[in-house]
Amino acid sequence: MPKFMDVHRGMNGITSDQLTQAHQADLAIEREEGVHFEHTWADPESGTVYCLSEAPSAEAVQRIHERAGHRADEVHQVPLHA
Repeated sequence: MPKFMDVHRGMNGITSDQLTQAHQADLAIEREEGVHFEHTWADPESGTVYCLSEAPSAEAVQRIHERAGHRADEVHQVPLHA
């Protein structure tokens, strides 16, 4: 299944607990779109959050994020990885 990296901006000051809550919101509904969120990272200073997932499409990733209440600013397919 393809991998995707998505980017959220404007989350300045996000805490570890808030990041965990947002990630859990995605995990709770990810199967409904055939998505699996593997990992999430955040930089509270810049307000940038990154999520790595496996999904059938970028649109499926975005639908999960929208339903969980945090639409991604960008979703990129990552065709190569080592």
